[in-house]
Amino acid sequence: MSGDSQLVKMANDIGNFFRSEPVRKEAVAGIANHISKFWTPRMRQKLLAYLSQHGHAELDELPREALESLHVGPIARKPEEPHGGDAG
Repeated sequence: MSGDSQLVKMANDIGNFFRSEPVRKEAVAGIANHISKFWTPRMRQKLLAYLSQHGHAELDELPREALESLHVGPIARKPEEPHGGDAG
């Protein structure tokens, strides 16, 4: 496992800790708070670069939502990943 993919595992572990929070919004805020407090800017940048290059399929939904709140916008998908829905 590369160092960058280890960051995905760490983010998922944080998400699993907060998964027991009964209010989803508070779980997401807790994850975002933990990442902003305890992760260096370089760690956050490396994780976002890894997700941009490899897609976000490995990242669970709660940490993904937390990262989007920190990053102010959706996490980029790989070009070959469908955007979902059947309208298009």
